[in-house]
Amino acid sequence: MPAVTTAHCGASERGRGPRLLAGAQRRLTWAMPAAYVAAALLPQPGRWARGLPCGALPLPGGHTALTPQALLLCYVLFTAALQVPARELSVLLRRPGLLLAGTAANTALPLLVLVLLAGAFTLLPDADRGSGLLTGLALIAAMPVAGGATVWGGRAGGNQTLVVGLVLASTLLSPLTIPLTLAGAAAVTCGGYALALGRLAHLAGGAVAAAGVVAPCLAGLAVRAVLPARTAARALPWLKLLALAAALALTYLNAAGAFTDLIARPRPALLLLSTAAAAVMCAASFALGWCLARALKAAPADTVALTFTSGMNNSSAGAVLATTRFPAHPHVLLPILAYSVLQKLLAGLADGALSGRPGRRRGGGGGAVVRR
Repeated sequence: MPAVTTAHCGASERGRGPRLLAGAQRRLTWAMPAAYVAAALLPQPGRWARGLPCGALPLPGGHTALTPQALLLCYVLFTAALQVPARELSVLLRRPGLLLAGTAANTALPLLVLVLLAGAFTLLPDADRGSGLLTGLALIAAMPVAGGATVWGGRAGGNQTLVVGLVLASTLLSPLTIPLTLAGAAAVTCGGYALALGRLAHLAGGAVAAAGVVAPCLAGLAVRAVLPARTAARALPWLKLLALAAALALTYLNAAGAFTDLIARPRPALLLLSTAAAAVMCAASFALGWCLARALKAAPADTVALTFTSGMNNSSAGAVLATTRFPAHPHVLLPILAYSVLQKLLAGLADGALSGRPGRRRGGGGGAVVRR
């Protein structure tokens, strides 16, 4: 009898984590906006936490200070990689066409939209032709595919293996693609912004990506490879719950600095322009990803995967770069924060549009396709 009781308690404990995680994920749509509201109404704790010393990391060109935001981002990326069943990705290596096309699209499409926006910004009366906003958009464009694409792609019935492969490929290539994108952005901006982007691209772009993005992902993959399956099943729900809390804290800390400046010096026109520019880049990236999939005659589940991975970039990583590399220009963060919200809204719209088409099983998440 005691043995039965112990087993029952163990099963209850194992089920509690997934239940709490499911409840937290259902409320995430409202929790993220709540973090922005908290940053606007109560920014003081965020400003204090942003200044906490966390050591320094040696990089080419000098040391870079570690911040609470950087550490939170590392944990979020580590936990995202910890969920990846890497053995399933071997199927992509046998047919790498879509993986290569999607990875190239995630790098090229946002940069193309950025160049087009830079041309439109020449009409602005500002002396720097909107270079501050372009810098924020460039930091988004340079980032790899967001881990959240796996969630949204699965909900819309996408090929999860392809989505995970694109997230990993874009992340592992980020030491090369981040400097490339930032160098391109430096060519379409001017003044101190162009110099800062060029310096970040040539001196530390790859190293920053390797240390802050790639290293946590590789660590997560390595741990998952050696972790027993039963241990992973028990630990992952709790680790993912902590990752959701870390993501909310990261959102609050990133927003606290920008909103403090915006409240102290209200600039409605700048806020509207930041939101409009972020909306154009985000919507264009989703649309171009879908067009690419249609041009390649991709299967429905693959079309979903390419659409979501083209439109969703790791805005949290871009926000960390903005706060650490451009601390004197908090408005650089505004388009990044707007993009973070808008890509989730557009992902919801794309979910409804793509999953409602005939020929696809709703919520497949495993790449199964019903041929038409």
